[in-house]
Amino acid sequence: MAHPFDEFGIHLFGEKIMRERLPYPIYTGWKTALAKESSLDRNTADAIAHAMKAWAMEFGVTHYTHWFQPLTGQTAEKHDSFLEKDKDGNAIARFSGKTLIKGETDGSSFPSGGLRATFEARGYTYWDISSPAFIRDKVLCIPSIFVSYNGEALDQKSPLLKALDRLSQESSRVVQALGDKQVKHVNLSVGLEQEYFLVDRKMFAERKDLVLTGRTLLGASAPRGQEFEDHYFGSIPNRVKAYMDEVNVELWKMGIYSKVEHNEVAPGQFEFSVIYADANIAVDQNQLLMDVLKKVALKHDLACLLHEKPFKGINGSGKHNNWSLITDDGQNLLEPGDKPHENIRFLVFVSAILKAIDEHPELLRLASSGPGNDHRLGANEAPPAIISVFMGDVIERILLEMADKKVLKNSKEANRFAPLNNLSYIPKDNSDRNRTSPFAFTGNKFELRMLGSSLSASFANTVISTIIADSLHDIANRLEQFKYLQDVREEAMKIIQELMRKHHRILFSGDGYANAWIDEAKERGLPNIASFVEAIEYLNCEKTKALFARHNIYGEYELDARSDILYEQYIKTIQVEAKTLIRMVEREVIPSIHPHLKSLLDLKDFPYYAKQIESIMKHVNTVDETIVLLKSKLHHSEHIEDLRSEGLYLRSDVFPLLDVIREEIDALELILPRDVYPYPAYLELLFLLD
Repeated sequence: MAHPFDEFGIHLFGEKIMRERLPYPIYTGWKTALAKESSLDRNTADAIAHAMKAWAMEFGVTHYTHWFQPLTGQTAEKHDSFLEKDKDGNAIARFSGKTLIKGETDGSSFPSGGLRATFEARGYTYWDISSPAFIRDKVLCIPSIFVSYNGEALDQKSPLLKALDRLSQESSRVVQALGDKQVKHVNLSVGLEQEYFLVDRKMFAERKDLVLTGRTLLGASAPRGQEFEDHYFGSIPNRVKAYMDEVNVELWKMGIYSKVEHNEVAPGQFEFSVIYADANIAVDQNQLLMDVLKKVALKHDLACLLHEKPFKGINGSGKHNNWSLITDDGQNLLEPGDKPHENIRFLVFVSAILKAIDEHPELLRLASSGPGNDHRLGANEAPPAIISVFMGDVIERILLEMADKKVLKNSKEANRFAPLNNLSYIPKDNSDRNRTSPFAFTGNKFELRMLGSSLSASFANTVISTIIADSLHDIANRLEQFKYLQDVREEAMKIIQELMRKHHRILFSGDGYANAWIDEAKERGLPNIASFVEAIEYLNCEKTKALFARHNIYGEYELDARSDILYEQYIKTIQVEAKTLIRMVEREVIPSIHPHLKSLLDLKDFPYYAKQIESIMKHVNTVDETIVLLKSKLHHSEHIEDLRSEGLYLRSDVFPLLDVIREEIDALELILPRDVYPYPAYLELLFLLD
């Protein structure tokens, strides 16, 4: 029987297949275009298109699509068949280089923030030659960017590609100035960890809140949650293991190195991790992973929940964005080596990164969040909304000494020991891990731990690439003034010291969940942005516009448009949640109580039942009053013309009422008999997967 590994990458038109199927001049033409050393001409595109079509048709493929990432946060595709008429009217299969490179769809039907009017329908997809095509559900998928008729970005990916180019250029300049002249490119290498929940599909369908909003708007906590800490890394339920096996096979066929799977902290919560890839490919693969997770779940009568907080009272889900900087000859620029205090290049890059984070925390906060992530950030389950960086004891001490700061000796250092006395070699790390840090250095990479599980990773990596490129640009300008390497190294040391004196406030190795950190961060001058909607304004402020303009990532109109899209996203999310909650309560929860309450009235002479009647009536009346108020405020919000004002109003005046109603209904759930409450309870949703 064939092993799943035997079919790894069979649905990926990657470099190996291209090398085998393309004439050598065509293959080298693609390689030089990929390295941006030449442009891809029409003949080369025609040859690649023909080979791609022939390869896909061997798997029974009849259609192709330009697969892109519009500003919905999801992916999009329009299927066209290879079928055409020849000059004699006979059916033939045809796929040209022109068709491969460019497609057209309705640009006004996707979120554009005003960049496209309804009557201005043109939107174009262009092949991203750096991301390999793949077969998904018997359709040839061609990773593409999506732009308007006038060239404005209508997608997540085209700005990312620009930002990655700028990061490569500025990183290469610094590396070359420090003596390594052979380096021509530097890639942002990204590994994404994807958390998610699974629930029974039948129970999912009975919960209108899960179906319409992705999270439970009602639901009392089960008597048991995650307090025993026994689910994390525990034995995977058989039903879930069968699901994971099929997910892996689908991913492996598309050449995605799905590596790690395990139970996460909360009951019903799990995780997949994929091996590192260049950032643009890693983002594509994560979008595919989310799609595969949802579709395969249906085959196993499960529903996959990617919302950041589908269940109250237990941990939500994130998408940890691990990244490093890798040169074209394989060097990791964030590898500290055995003597990090002497590793000038490492210290230069780390200092530049700390400068970038300290100067743009608001942008990173925004890039990591969405409406769903407001339920996690700042809670004792995810990094706080305050941006800080954990570097570990060894590296932090070196950096603080560079800033002329007194460093207390770490009392834990003397207690390091080999855990097994029969192993002569025990690999040692430079630091422990800090799960409470939003930005943590973990040996030879950084981990952005704030990113929400349902979000595209494109914008976060666009921001990371841009702010670091901006920081490195100034450093490269200074280093390139010197001819001799010794002078360059002396200047580099000055730069490190200057940057650390100015930006050491961003370093924090303590408990990011502690209340004391909020006060300390305020003293340090670090911003604490409480919600996603409050962070949006930083996207189109003058500082951000100047940053992206310097590197030609976004134009001013593009940022204004994206700002409007994000406000609309938040507004629509709160409106849908509020309307869904009202309908669930008024049409299902309250009506289900009436027969039970009527039966209790016959027992009102018994004190126990009299108290139940009183309690039920109290909760129902409070719910009724709150729903009346909620409807009034929703109606008022719809007449606020300014998007920012409407979003902030929903956050301050409407959103809290959802919690009030939930608290009352959850209290009712605990009073009512199980057969009276109309929805599957948390116990059933979270603990009955097998």
